Amino acid sequence: MQVTETLKEGLKRGYDIVVTAAELDEKVNSKLVEAQPEIEMKGFRKGKVPMPLLKKQYGERLLGEAMQEAVDGAMSKHFEESGEKPALQPKIEMKNGEDWKEGDDVQIEMSYEALPEIPEVDLKSISLEKMVVKADDAAVDEALANLAETAQDFADRDAGAAAEDGDQVVMDFLGKVDGEAFDGGAADDFPLVLGSNQFIPGFEAQLVGVKAEETKDVTVTFPEEYQADHLAGKEAVFTCTIKAVKQPVAAEVNDELAKKFGAEDLDALKAQISERLEAEYAGASRAVMKRALLDKLDEMVSFDLPPSLVEAEAGQIAHQLWHDENPEVQGHDHGEIETTEEHTKLAERRVRLGLLLAELGQKAEVEVSDAEMTQAIMNQARQYPGQERQFFEFVQQNAQMQQQLRAPLFEDKVVDYAFELATVSDKEVSKDDLQKAIEDLDKE
Repeated sequence: MQVTETLKEGLKRGYDIVVTAAELDEKVNSKLVEAQPEIEMKGFRKGKVPMPLLKKQYGERLLGEAMQEAVDGAMSKHFEESGEKPALQPKIEMKNGEDWKEGDDVQIEMSYEALPEIPEVDLKSISLEKMVVKADDAAVDEALANLAETAQDFADRDAGAAAEDGDQVVMDFLGKVDGEAFDGGAADDFPLVLGSNQFIPGFEAQLVGVKAEETKDVTVTFPEEYQADHLAGKEAVFTCTIKAVKQPVAAEVNDELAKKFGAEDLDALKAQISERLEAEYAGASRAVMKRALLDKLDEMVSFDLPPSLVEAEAGQIAHQLWHDENPEVQGHDHGEIETTEEHTKLAERRVRLGLLLAELGQKAEVEVSDAEMTQAIMNQARQYPGQERQFFEFVQQNAQMQQQLRAPLFEDKVVDYAFELATVSDKEVSKDDLQKAIEDLDKE
């Protein structure tokens, strides 16, 4: 086998690989000798089929396998000896493919972009500031008020008061299509919160203004895509007998409210809220400090970037930003999205930092454990209620999806490793200061 370098320009590499006919024939014969003892063929005992007959029967298929193994072996040997790593899967083309016939040498062109050498970075030289926010009484009280609102109850309005949006009406109703009642179209003492969109569009809006002991006909049209085929697109009239009109009343902030949320008493609930708030603040603070770390790393290093990685990343950025601006368009149902200089500049930063973090993680022997991966898959699976098992099996069989889930876990562990080595000083700030820092990140 001969390997000849044809291109070495920046990170671009090109090689010609020649696998001789004799090498291929030797590999095919070796495979036949290995398989012969187990092969049965009519007219011959097991393991006694003559080699020429075996070669005639299986030679063509084994020749293809031998060619693939020879090329794969040449690639592996090249990368092992050169120490290079391809940025993407190398491109392989058979130069004499159209004219090749058995007995000819195989001529292969291999091209790829090599990953660059990553310069050393002294993480101990980095200084970072950690924003620290304490959960003060005002923040805890605000969270308590929000909890009380979610735990709201409803109290009867004054006699004769009209229902408003957000009120609860308690009613009996009977629905009819073409004058005939239908299954599921009736209920007694049903509590409906106006504006909750619990019923089909247009229903609740017609009940705004009703009063207790009043009867009102509500006319609506079922959506064309309604799950019950016999009702889809049909007009229905619901006769609603209003029994009560109730206004929302926030729950009192006391021990009873605390017990509704699983706490022993109000003080215990306040402690839980304080702990949760400070955990949220810590998460936001980490995001700000991570951005500061990445900015410093980006300033500290400079190296050539594989053009293919930058181009692919710029395309993804352009695609994501376009969809952010056009959320009504799903999937790839649109024309080509052009990348701009701004997309490319951001892509260069992302690729540079991605390669640097990968190098730092590899040298620090950072690994994502099986338990961490399982937890990540379970968290993602919750987005598909009722299909968690299918999602889990899909990820297990999809290497690309596994990598998508593993990448952010790996990155966070490398960032934590960098935090440990860097000099980090605490700075107490207000919640508003932290919120502004997060908003600035979002803008960028």
